[in-house]
Amino acid sequence: MIRNLRRAVSRARRTTVDLSHPARSPLGSTVVNCVIYEDGVRQPDAGPVDDALRRVRKSGRGFVWIGLHEPSETEFAGVAELFGLHPLAVEDAVVAHQRPKVERYDDTLFAVFKTCGYVEHEELTATSEVVDTGELMVFTGPDFVITVRHGRHGSLGPLREALEASPEQLAKGPAAVLHAIADQVVDNYLAVADAVQNDIDAVESTVFTEQAGRGDAGRIYQLKRELLELKRAVAPLDRPLRALGTQSLPPVGPDIQPYFRDIADHLARVTEQITSFDGLLDSILQAHLAQVTVAQNEDMRKITAWAAIVAVPTMVCGVYGMNFDHMPELRWTYGYPLVLGVMVVACFVIHRSFRRNGWL
Repeated sequence: MIRNLRRAVSRARRTTVDLSHPARSPLGSTVVNCVIYEDGVRQPDAGPVDDALRRVRKSGRGFVWIGLHEPSETEFAGVAELFGLHPLAVEDAVVAHQRPKVERYDDTLFAVFKTCGYVEHEELTATSEVVDTGELMVFTGPDFVITVRHGRHGSLGPLREALEASPEQLAKGPAAVLHAIADQVVDNYLAVADAVQNDIDAVESTVFTEQAGRGDAGRIYQLKRELLELKRAVAPLDRPLRALGTQSLPPVGPDIQPYFRDIADHLARVTEQITSFDGLLDSILQAHLAQVTVAQNEDMRKITAWAAIVAVPTMVCGVYGMNFDHMPELRWTYGYPLVLGVMVVACFVIHRSFRRNGWL
């Protein structure tokens, strides 16, 4: 069932329009959608939020799913009062910039997820943005789901349509929506990690080629910074998912808990990938620095070798420049050519010696 749902989500991502677009938000600038579900089937004409909630509670069946995008404190106040949301959770949902977590307030769960997206680029530079993050907050109650999205990523339009194509899963209630959201977030982590691996492979190939330059250190360091941003989104989510999979947290029932444990396993895979990437980047950086050091040593050896060669004629010319009256072959006709010949031969012998030793 979960595998079929994931396939449906993948197809929907390729064929649907982002529900955060103003054209798909007839209920206001922040309310993306308000839908009623009964027995896993979407009901027509949910109307305003208060009417939708009144219909659900009057019938005692189904639940209402409300999606919001970056609401202000004033805009969210009415929704918070209508659903009786805890003030601390409301503050976190509006302000954002929270760590991934799951908190229980009476019969309502408040979950925070970090959403991630890979930023496409033709070539990785020392200033390239690789990972872009956002936030997704989910309020889950007995008869409602409220999602609050911050940032450009984490659109739930394709997910909503995929769930509607699987009414037997959606019929399990708000907990099924919470599971589907967590599953999509972690699947995006996997996709981003795979894309980052391609960048790491490209940097590694460049470092170990003859064209490697000293500017590669900046690219490696930038990649490590972007990887750290991904790690900050992924690592804190482990404990909340473990709690959803093992603890009794209404409205998450025992039939949904195994699905959260499965997501936790996928998250562990991403965490292991990030850890291995970080270690690999450390090794690449050390190898690059070692190559730079070797290149500098080679330059210094060449400079030293040429300095030694130049020292011979410098010394001879310095001696004959002292202007003493009594010097060897000073008055001889062939004294000047002889001295030049000695300097040339000495320089040639020293140069040949350095070439044999690999200094030149």
